[in-house]
Amino acid sequence: MTAAPLDRLADLIADTTYDDLPDTVVRKATVHLLDTLGAGLAGAHSEETRIALSVLGDERGDCPVWGTGERLTPRAAALVNGISSHAYEVDDTGGCDHSGAVVVPAALAAADASTSPVSGARLLTAIVLGYDVGRRILEALGGYEAHNGAGWHSTGTCGPFGAAAAAAHVLGLPAREAQAGLGLASSGSAGLWAFVHDGAMAKRLHAGRAAESGLLAARLAAAGMTGPSALLDDTWGGLLTTYAGQEAKPTALTEELGRNWKIMRSSLKPYASCRGTHSSVDALLAIMAEQRLDAADIASVHVRLSPFLHGMCGGRSTATLAAAQLSLPYAVAAVLAHGHAGLDAYAQERRTGSELRAAMERIALEVDEEMPATEEPVVTVTGTAGRRWVRRITQASGSPGNPLTEPAVREKFRALAGRVLAPERTRVLEDAAFGLAATGDVREFAGLLAGA
Repeated sequence: MTAAPLDRLADLIADTTYDDLPDTVVRKATVHLLDTLGAGLAGAHSEETRIALSVLGDERGDCPVWGTGERLTPRAAALVNGISSHAYEVDDTGGCDHSGAVVVPAALAAADASTSPVSGARLLTAIVLGYDVGRRILEALGGYEAHNGAGWHSTGTCGPFGAAAAAAHVLGLPAREAQAGLGLASSGSAGLWAFVHDGAMAKRLHAGRAAESGLLAARLAAAGMTGPSALLDDTWGGLLTTYAGQEAKPTALTEELGRNWKIMRSSLKPYASCRGTHSSVDALLAIMAEQRLDAADIASVHVRLSPFLHGMCGGRSTATLAAAQLSLPYAVAAVLAHGHAGLDAYAQERRTGSELRAAMERIALEVDEEMPATEEPVVTVTGTAGRRWVRRITQASGSPGNPLTEPAVREKFRALAGRVLAPERTRVLEDAAFGLAATGDVREFAGLLAGA
């Protein structure tokens, strides 16, 4: 008799070892760990993190809140570090969706909660498992377009399962308890795209809550609490039937399990905006470089895009950071106004400046009702002399098909971490991340994340 999907996922969490992972997968996990830490350190000074700390600051413990001098309980630290990691929209994508901001804070908090030392090899394995389980849940719910298109924010709905998987492995839970942890994680599965209408801070909270929920689920399971064993099978009250209905794809839960590691399909983000904006930014930058154009040489930029992408990134509000980072017109206009779409291009004074507003007026969107949701936009640049150039980038920068180089990854980390850490500490942390597999106790590594 074939084991149920939840049992097979639990076995994967309990039985996988570092030696089971190909070198390319370990390297990918290391890069995504470093990238998430950079995002979380930069986000430590965000308004969302400040608010979270003002509420949770009395939950004192030993677990460091990255980039600050605060130490909280593991649960509270997972929540705050998850919020920080997603606060500036520079964290990775393509997993649950934002797997790094969910899995890494949960895994490090679990290591802090562990009664015995956790090796770097175990932490990296846990990260791989977290990405894998979180993405498999999303694919079983119909995939990114179907699930998010229905109004769910997959970081919040699928993220708790990835966080629970990572935390369960860090804590060394046997399969029975890992299964309970995944079942309990379903009680924290929530998150809606309503924030897209006003740029609310709730989007950042979804990552933090997912990290917290997964960690809590694993720890409760370790203490003996049970979760629904038929969570992925029930025809009524189960996750797939309730959240996805006819869109559900149950086979995605276990297809090529233990062979096709889902972290390999995740992307890093060179720009401080929603991943849906990246290929348009790439296209504009490519045309400008090839034709040797300055912003003053460009009369207009026309972007033809799918209804799905327009609904997600078609807004033009710059009232809040979150709203601007979800805006495709803003990302493209930032290149014209500031020469790039990095985090500095989203500073408040730049969001409200006249140069940016003037550039936004040169950006036009056209919704193509026939364009599939997953298809990248077509960008047309018209020069001041009337000449036009058309480009579609099918693999955005940072995607598996067009990855960032390791020097670029390191440069991004230094730029982000350097916002809160001294250069020497930044370099030590960077080197420690790439040498993590040889570390005997990751709590030493985690201590490097504490700020002044």
